[in-house]
Formats: sequence, C-alpha cells, structure tokens
Amino acid sequence: MSASAADHVYAIIPAGGVGSRLWPLSRAKEPKFLLDLTGSGHSLLRSTWDRIVPLIGSDHIMVVTGAAHRASVVSQLPDLDGDNLVLESEPRDSTAAICLAAALIARRDPDAIVASFPADHFIGDERAFREVVTEAAQVAATGRLVTIGITPTSPSTGFGYIRTDGTLDPDGSQGLPKSARAVTSFVEKPKASVAREYVASGEYLWNAGMFVARAVNLMGWLRESEPELAAGIDRIADAWGTPAVYEVKAKTWPKLKKIAIDYAIAEPVAAAGQVAVIPGDFDWDDVGDFSAVARQVRKRNPGNLAILGEASVLSESSTGVLVSETDRLIAIIGVQDLVVVDTEDVLMITTSDHAQRVKEMVNMVRQTGNENLL
Repeated sequence: MSASAADHVYAIIPAGGVGSRLWPLSRAKEPKFLLDLTGSGHSLLRSTWDRIVPLIGSDHIMVVTGAAHRASVVSQLPDLDGDNLVLESEPRDSTAAICLAAALIARRDPDAIVASFPADHFIGDERAFREVVTEAAQVAATGRLVTIGITPTSPSTGFGYIRTDGTLDPDGSQGLPKSARAVTSFVEKPKASVAREYVASGEYLWNAGMFVARAVNLMGWLRESEPELAAGIDRIADAWGTPAVYEVKAKTWPKLKKIAIDYAIAEPVAAAGQVAVIPGDFDWDDVGDFSAVARQVRKRNPGNLAILGEASVLSESSTGVLVSETDRLIAIIGVQDLVVVDTEDVLMITTSDHAQRVKEMVNMVRQTGNENLL
C-alpha cells in the first residue's frame, strides 16, 4: 500500500463480548480478548494490534470497548491514542460499535476507508493478512463493502459462510485485484452435511467478520437499513469532542438497537450486489471454544494434552486440553478428549465434543444466582 493510500486507511477494533464458551477462563471482568489463549505470551487484543500497526500505524487504529475494560485495554495497548479509544457504557452489539467509530473517523477524514477486525481472533501469517487487507482497501475505494473470507480447510459447522460468484473484475478493466470475488449472500452456520457441500463446491468461504469500506458508505448503508440506529450514532458523533457529548451519549447509547453488522449492513448490501470478498489463505481461528484453544496451543507445543497456563500436570494415556490458573498438581489418567479448566473459584470439566455447550452451563450458573462467577 502506498504511503498516500495508507494515509486514508483506518482500523477499528471492536473489543467486546464475554466469550461464554470459554468460561470460566473468560469472564465479564476479564473477557476473552484480554487473555492469552494461544500460548503466545500476548493477549488476543494485543496480537490484533501488533499485526495491524505495521500496515497503517498506531495513530490510525481506533478501539471500541466497554468502560469497565478501559484500564486493561490502556495497559495492554500503551501506544493507543486516547482520542482513539471509544468506551461503551453497555454493549449494543457490533453495528453500534463499528459504525460509531466509522462516524467519528469520517468526521476527521471524509475520504477514510475503515477496516474492522475482531479483537479476539488468531491469524497465523501476518504478512499474508496485511496483503489481503491492502487488496480489500483497494476494492473498498470503489464504493463496495468488502469482507475478508477465509479459505475453508474443513467443512466446519462452527463458522458462518460467504457464498461467492466468480471473479469481480475478470478482464482487469476495473483495475481491481485478481483475487476479488463478488458476494451473493452470507450464510449462517450450517449442518455438517451442508458444510461438506459448501466446501466441495469451492464457492464458499468462512465468514471471519472482517469488513472494509469507505466510512461514509458504511454510514450511508446504515441509514438505509436502520435509520433510527444511524440517527442515534450521528447524534453521538456530532457531539463528540464537546461538553455535550456525555449527556447525549448517556441518553442515546442505551437506546440504540442491538444488532450485528452482518444483519444490519452486510446482508442487505449483499442482496443489492454491492459486496466483494478477498479470500484469505492464511491460518485463521476465532478461538471460540476450548477445542480451538487446544488447536492453537498444540501448534506451539505439540502433544496429546494441550496445556495452557503454569499448572503442574501428570498425564498418562490421556488427550485433550487443560487450562489452569492454580498451582495445584493435576493428574489425568486414561481419559480421551477431556477439557479441564481449573481456576481459583471454578473447576469446569467437559469433553471436546461438548465444548460448544459451555455457554449452556453459563446460563445455568446465572440461573442459580451465582453472577459473581461470571
């Protein structure tokens, strides 16, 4: 990316969500994005920051997070400009977070192209990632919404999919990257049989929740699909930097509609034929459950039992993942695909096959009134 082009590219990192499937490790006070879940020595948030900075610089990165996480985010990202930290009084889902950041950036730079990247994902080949982002920004400059789709490595039922429809610029007349494809639709997480059909067809990519667009276009699409939500965001953005912002935000933010950006913008814009995708062939994972944690830990430390933390472990003929925040000795004998999460106040045990169901246990804990454990 040329220096002049990079001057107008900004990154938005929405850092929210508790990561319920990673309980009791991930909790409201210290959610998934603040944790090291891969054994890298850095939190997922810090890793996200580190792979973006070489592309656009730290002054072009805006982080949106809950007010309760302000101190932790500032501690982990000491180079984050205070003017680029947007605090939510309460979560209102991804559309409000991303579009408020986009609206603020658009008021600073009307030519801005914004790229939104989840704070809690793993990406292996950072150089390949940055090349894909550069291509996505080139396509976004033409007025399209661009998403980054991950080339599937298996028929996963844990991810949403993007259906593509051929090369966007087959004859090169538009000067677009050869990798760019048209998008026909976004598809929810499928059944296993359907996922196999998707992967076999070669027409589908995993939806990684990464979007790139001109900031003014993003807000324009939101005004068409969700006018009340857009109006509320505009009220807050117009008051930003003035004494009135606190009152305006306090009155407006809690009333904003909770809706994911996939539904508010991506799907209707795709239906109008204005979405493109750049395939990413790099290693990617949303680290959504303990099976994913095991995959990432084993990449650094291969073995039958993936261990995250400083626990003392004796394992005999056992497989799975063990995550510990205690210093007690843990002995595991003759069990397969076990998931053990050992914290100071909760011991959670399940299997890899049931890792996605941890969220159900979180609901059960809430029903028992033990909110302090969440």
